[in-house]
Amino acid sequence: MPELPEVVVTLRGVVPHILGKDVQAVVVRESRLRWPVSPGLSEQLCGMPLLEGRQRGKYLLFRFPQGHLMIHLGMSGSLRIVTADTPAAKHDHVDICFTDDTVLRYSDPRRFGSILWVEGPPEQHARLCQLGPEPFAPDFNGDYLYRLSRGRSVAVKAFLMDNRVVVGAGNIYANESLFLSGIRPMLAVGKVSRQRLESLAEQVRQVLGKAIEQGGTTLRDFVGGDGKPGYFKQQLLVYGRGGLPCLRCQTVLREIRLGQRSTVYCPRCQR
Repeated sequence: MPELPEVVVTLRGVVPHILGKDVQAVVVRESRLRWPVSPGLSEQLCGMPLLEGRQRGKYLLFRFPQGHLMIHLGMSGSLRIVTADTPAAKHDHVDICFTDDTVLRYSDPRRFGSILWVEGPPEQHARLCQLGPEPFAPDFNGDYLYRLSRGRSVAVKAFLMDNRVVVGAGNIYANESLFLSGIRPMLAVGKVSRQRLESLAEQVRQVLGKAIEQGGTTLRDFVGGDGKPGYFKQQLLVYGRGGLPCLRCQTVLREIRLGQRSTVYCPRCQR
């Protein structure tokens, strides 16, 4: 599933090609995504210029004069820039066509993504209003995690992956951040000290920042806005390496299921 770095990489890849341009048409070939594509999208967007592109959590927000186009990539979705004469492939479900023949094309083999039209502040939408802070926001720090975690018995990894706590710390990045901060993923978060939580917050920022710089994480389905795969997988220290030696201490990495997700940790480096 594309995570926050993949969303940021996609956004950076497509926005420069369409910012300030007017929409000429919207072509919906398949509206049955996770939620139906908002009806009347062509009427809403035609003649309107794109004013801004940003992200909130894993949602891409494209601002137009009368509202926002809110896109989620689901498990296998991607956005690419193509020209108007580029033939649509089997899973190319929606085209946002601009007046200079540039097309923002949404592809999604599994159709778990969404394209919704939002009037008013998107932060008040039901999909966004319960989200925690962005990992690079000033209010995401050790003190925040400490306050939120006291008295909680949930595993620290599950706590970190809760979007109501912080957005963007998906399974891959949670594994990596916990390893770098030396915290065992199954440890009850309420028992983790303020100092260690400060380290964890910093490692989340570092890991996500590096993934963004290197183009996201190479997964089977993910490609950036330029159609190329990400390259962060080369740098992963624990995720996907269960049964292999720790790159720090050579202890065999253990792989378990935690919250139905694959979890890899080093029994020596993480306490």
